[in-house]
Amino acid sequence: MLLIEESFGFPLRGDTARPVGSHTKTAGGLAKAALPYVDAAGSETLQVYVSNSRGWALPPGDPKQDVLFRDGIGSRGIPAYIHASLLVNLGSPTELTVEKSIAVLAHALERGKAIGAAGVVFHAGSAVEEAHEDKAFHQLHEALLPLLERDGMPQLLVEPSAGGGRSLASKVQDLARYLEAVENHPGLGVCFDTCHAWAAGHDLATPGGMTETLDALVATVGPGRLRLIHANDSKDECGSTRDRHESIGQGRIGPAAFAELLAHPATAGLPVIVETPTVDHEGHAADISLLKSLRPSV
Repeated sequence: MLLIEESFGFPLRGDTARPVGSHTKTAGGLAKAALPYVDAAGSETLQVYVSNSRGWALPPGDPKQDVLFRDGIGSRGIPAYIHASLLVNLGSPTELTVEKSIAVLAHALERGKAIGAAGVVFHAGSAVEEAHEDKAFHQLHEALLPLLERDGMPQLLVEPSAGGGRSLASKVQDLARYLEAVENHPGLGVCFDTCHAWAAGHDLATPGGMTETLDALVATVGPGRLRLIHANDSKDECGSTRDRHESIGQGRIGPAAFAELLAHPATAGLPVIVETPTVDHEGHAADISLLKSLRPSV
């Protein structure tokens, strides 16, 4: 609980042990769109894009909307996160892709500082080719360390992928080499995505499977490095390497696994973000409500 309170400097609403919210639409203006969305969905936390999710453009943002957003999350007591463009790949064999990825992360950090976000999530990336793997980890070292050394910025949070394609981290154990590549820098946190972990081969649906996976994650990265949860059910079978999200309890992972997630000591004090498919806030409201009901009673 103190982890979040100290990060934001304002009291949080709802269950501050594990606040639940969603990825939130911002079309039409960051504050103008996102704040009514979180109110309607019953969010206690939120995540947004500050650039095109599948593009390289780096929009400057609207200073008035930034202030309104920052004040809005402060008055509501809800922590905010940014998800960087899905194109980011610091392990790519294409030099231009790496350069653009660094620029996107730098931009997201600056935008995060402007809007009061606590962290910037980015995907672990891929070497694409087996022969490029060692160089890909060297690229992580060269790209991430300067970003991690920047003062006053939100924390960078690496999110393991669903697997396949020479991924640099998909299973939670893969994070050991990823962290070694950045000299185990304390500024790099971890975002755990349930759909990704399931797709990568962690059987979260078997009783005890979620607990075992989270235990392995903590054993790999150490206590305190897990900083955010993406709670997503999956349309596909375990180990499929397919990243297709489903509403909570309507996919192959199932609600019992999410109850385990929310009861695990490693998730205490961490925001939980749903990224489930929906056309409006009502779908997210249902997922958020279900996850709230699965939180352990105090």
